[in-house]
Amino acid sequence: MWKRKTMKKRAVAAMKSGYWRMISVCFLIAMLTTSYSVSTTFLNLQIPSGSQPPDAAYTPNIPNSEVLLDMAARIFDGTPLDGISRGIPADISSILVDLLSTNISVFFSSLRAVSLFLSDGPDITLIFPFAGILFVLFYLLFVNNILLIGEKRFFLENRKYERTPISKIFFLYKLRWVRHPAWVMFCRSFFLFLWGLTIIGGFIKHYQYVLIPYILAENPKISRRDAFSLSKQLMRHNKWKFFLFDLSFLGWKILSVFTLGVLDFLIVNPYIAAAKAELYANLRRNYVLSRSPGYESLNDSYLEHVPSEDELLISKALYDDSQGPYTKISYFEPHQYPVFLFSVQPPLKAVKSPVRADRKYGFLSFLFLFQAFSIFGWLIETFFSLINSGGFLSDRMLIGPWIPLYGIFGVLILLISRRLIRMPVPVFVINVLLYTLLEYISSTVVELMHGSTPRDYSEFFLNLDGRVYLGGSITLALLGCAFVYYLAPRWTDMFLRIGHVKRTVLCIILYTLFLSDVIFALLS
Repeated sequence: MWKRKTMKKRAVAAMKSGYWRMISVCFLIAMLTTSYSVSTTFLNLQIPSGSQPPDAAYTPNIPNSEVLLDMAARIFDGTPLDGISRGIPADISSILVDLLSTNISVFFSSLRAVSLFLSDGPDITLIFPFAGILFVLFYLLFVNNILLIGEKRFFLENRKYERTPISKIFFLYKLRWVRHPAWVMFCRSFFLFLWGLTIIGGFIKHYQYVLIPYILAENPKISRRDAFSLSKQLMRHNKWKFFLFDLSFLGWKILSVFTLGVLDFLIVNPYIAAAKAELYANLRRNYVLSRSPGYESLNDSYLEHVPSEDELLISKALYDDSQGPYTKISYFEPHQYPVFLFSVQPPLKAVKSPVRADRKYGFLSFLFLFQAFSIFGWLIETFFSLINSGGFLSDRMLIGPWIPLYGIFGVLILLISRRLIRMPVPVFVINVLLYTLLEYISSTVVELMHGSTPRDYSEFFLNLDGRVYLGGSITLALLGCAFVYYLAPRWTDMFLRIGHVKRTVLCIILYTLFLSDVIFALLS
């Protein structure tokens, strides 16, 4: 038996010891996956001005609500429902549809592609939007679902280990154990989709399979059949209780909507995630103690029992002859889960030296990183432009593969965050402020030179003079953190391996091409 109040009290206790880490994990999951859609809706919410043509449902950044209304208008064209579908207020549709949906959706990606096909007919550019559907599917399978399992792992460990690192959400990537959990999660999503067609069956099966991500977080090697079976057994006679447990957070969710999602980020998401981790721990504990069928698959005893230092030393000695690389080279940190005792060990080639985000960068390294991040930014924006609009970037001044704003942003954030590198939350806030300032200045300069801004964000709910909006700044701030903590150190290591002369020649070539492109753009 379990009580909702008990689970919530334990969740509050867990939040007291790891509040900022829990917020950071939920924030990353909200931004990188389809979870917590209410939290991120207001960051990217658009309020259409009415100038968008009705057949332009496949343009960059168009909200899901407009795509849905456009498709409804096409389907009901010429029928008695035509006037109704066209008469729905755009602002209401934006709030209702966009609040409950995400941009990472096979359904809405498919609608966009079909809408473009109906608008323009067969065309070679259709390959890009239809490729976007495959990309979204790939993202959901191998990024979205894997990170969701990582989130569950973080909260399960955080119950007992107060220094559980934020990077735990990437633990399956570190173990190089992705395909099997991705397959199990795909089967879960597929079965839920089929059962969802029956409405009531979908509701029941949702709660019957709700613990599968937690089971995979504990035992990533578990078979698909056993994962489904265990979730069914654990939720037997508990589905209605779990539903009431979810319902008990409804007031928090409604209150979060009135705070534009801020309360979600600061309190609600980590509170709910911690409470559900406590619930799973309670259910699995009772199941294991009762020796119920298949309990052997719930084999991670260290989620409940924190080993003493003597136990760790003995275990380390006993496991020294095993094949897992963690048992040979890993050290154990106090108040962290002993990774060398985990049931899944990564291949030896996957165990790399830790990234030194606090390293020093030389002058040539900064020159190289400016170019690397400028080109990296061009690749990212070109890719999403092809996927979203079916064409290449059309608002660029330079011919070559550079977006200097990314390079300037990357170099400045490296310089500014040097003394704060061990405090990721302040570094992230600085990233947001710095990118907002840089994009606002660059947009103003381009408008003074050419009479128009490169991009108009005036339809976004949280924008600044139409030059920059909060959702974009937060997305680029996350990319900036990835640059500071991982990409820049790794790219610098690669750059330093090629020798001083080659490094100098490479920088001369890159900057000759780049400056030539800039001069040509200014003269044209």
